[in-house]
Amino acid sequence: MALVGLLALLVVSGVTSGQVGEGSQQPTATGSRGGIQRPALTGGPILDPTRPGEPGVRVPRRHVVLTFDDGPTSWTAKVLDVLAAHHVPATFFVIGSRVDARPDLVRRMRAEGDEVGVHTFTHVNLATAPAWRVRTELDQTQLALAAATGFTTDLLRPPYSSRTDAVSEADWRAMTEAGNYRIVLTDLDTQDWRRPGVARIRAAAIPRAGAGAVVMLHDGGGDRSQTVAALGPLIDDLQARGYVFDTVSQAVGAAPAWQPATGDQEWRGRVVRVVVRAAVVSVRALEVVFLLLAALAVARTLLLLLLARRHDRRPALPMRAEQSPPGVSIVIPAYNEEVGIVATVRSVVASDYPDLEVIVVDDGSSDDTAARVSALGLPGVRVVRQANAGKPAALNTGIALARHDLLVLVDADTVFEPDAVTALVAPFADPAVGAVSGNTKVGNRRGLLGRWQHIEYVIGFNLDRRMFDVLQCMPTVPGAIGAFRRETLASIGGVSGDTLAEDTDLTMAVCRDGWRVVYEPRARAWTEAPSSLGQLWRQRYRWCYGTLQAMWKHRGSALEPGAAGKLGRRGLPYLLAFQVLLPLLAPLIDVSALYSLLLTPSAVVLLTWVGFLGVQYVGALYAFRLDRERFAPLWALPLQQLVYRQLMYLVVIQSVATALYGVRLRWQVIRRTGELDAVPASVPVSTSVSSR
Repeated sequence: MALVGLLALLVVSGVTSGQVGEGSQQPTATGSRGGIQRPALTGGPILDPTRPGEPGVRVPRRHVVLTFDDGPTSWTAKVLDVLAAHHVPATFFVIGSRVDARPDLVRRMRAEGDEVGVHTFTHVNLATAPAWRVRTELDQTQLALAAATGFTTDLLRPPYSSRTDAVSEADWRAMTEAGNYRIVLTDLDTQDWRRPGVARIRAAAIPRAGAGAVVMLHDGGGDRSQTVAALGPLIDDLQARGYVFDTVSQAVGAAPAWQPATGDQEWRGRVVRVVVRAAVVSVRALEVVFLLLAALAVARTLLLLLLARRHDRRPALPMRAEQSPPGVSIVIPAYNEEVGIVATVRSVVASDYPDLEVIVVDDGSSDDTAARVSALGLPGVRVVRQANAGKPAALNTGIALARHDLLVLVDADTVFEPDAVTALVAPFADPAVGAVSGNTKVGNRRGLLGRWQHIEYVIGFNLDRRMFDVLQCMPTVPGAIGAFRRETLASIGGVSGDTLAEDTDLTMAVCRDGWRVVYEPRARAWTEAPSSLGQLWRQRYRWCYGTLQAMWKHRGSALEPGAAGKLGRRGLPYLLAFQVLLPLLAPLIDVSALYSLLLTPSAVVLLTWVGFLGVQYVGALYAFRLDRERFAPLWALPLQQLVYRQLMYLVVIQSVATALYGVRLRWQVIRRTGELDAVPASVPVSTSVSSR
């Protein structure tokens, strides 16, 4: 609803605040003049289209009507100052959208004895507009006048009009369709919109041989400094020549153009004014938000690259198995994972680590998960069955049964590289380290969705983890591959089931307990990413909602000292800014950019988007180099920005809405296929039980 409302306001803003006024590229209506009755062309510039057989009315000799088009604007105030100083009236043909923006100037016109005429709401060429648009343009301008002054007008000057001898058949048709208006063209068009210089504007506005004239000037549509500068000397010159200044109605002896508006017109006009102002404010706010988001995006990319480089330049820890800490227990919680559990177990058993214990906790599966693991008959592998109690409970069961003090927690859809465990436990040589995050890789990269997730894992997850490691505020050790000290887990009371992102909740609790959490990119594990949009949505919906729960649960860390404070004052604000607020605001910017590209084509918008894409590519190339990944999949990055990113934004929006509504989200089950096409040949991924 917010996006639809924003789009509506953008359309209003685009229609009402586009470039208006005369210009070298003004649209013209071409065609014959055969449909115009001759008398209308032989008279003066003030026409009554309802009486086509009568000639137009001329201004009497030695009388001048000064008219100004395209206001009101800031230049209008300067014009009014000059007119007031010389005690001269004028007639202003106003644009309705500008009346809504500056109603004070229209009220001043009426108070000082000037007249006002309609110049359409958006300066559209009536001769080329459909009938409904003509009526809308005129009616909305009248409503704007009614809301501003309590009056309407019966004067009309069509945009892009000039002298009577320039009226085409299409122009005449538009004038007759306008209804009961007096059409005011001109005798002398100063073409001041071209900015020809003060002297030329002044010369073009002086009638010849004492003739009366309607003089066309402009108070809007661009820089009108020359018009303002020429106006005072022009009035002095004409007064010296004996000219009298009139409004249109005074010049032809007609009733005043001002007509009392109805209550309905005033009310509707106020509604239009509110909508127009809301549109203007929305566009200005979007400009500010866009600049802020652009600055944040660039700053974030620079920060990620600088800290990732710093992380990469740290001395590498030794990964020799004989120097590793003695004994590691691997806990694998599993619920209906018969498709991939065999590959997971075989990969960890094939690890080069010398002393491994593998515990598979079957959390009440209804398929053959436990049976398939038992059928493997692998040494050091235990299968524990329990009634379904959820992943946190399954992890706690495995942790309680484990023999060793270092525990590796592994999802049942993940396969390890042979040296992953050795790399994962190496950082525990530092007694301050309580947990280690591994490097999760997408194993099924076939198809566009797989490539998009692969790019996201390499850029979004692993660059972030390098940054969090350097800043000592790691918020998540992924469930796919993470290691913990038993002492650490005991200190925080084990794995909590309070949130749907148990890995994030667990990691934040470890940080708050004073332990360091680090990232080891050499500890690589391959996981099966969702293979359909529906599966992806369910997974990310759970992740996002669970992260929001964990952030709320650990919000108190922002006020705590030490390691907890680093999480609360570094990690949580980063998550809030770039995983919650940015996705919430980004669709608004995307809608604005799409509107600009489709309806107001601008090279600036396109170049800005290309610039953002370029920044993304810089980060992507560096992230892929750090992870020693092939660059080939990055051809899909532009499509990821256009499609995949929008899906992730919608996931965040739904998650935030769910949290605000207080809905308790259930665990989202993901269907596994067992396809891991990108896993290196050194990793055993066969799901066959008989394969030993």
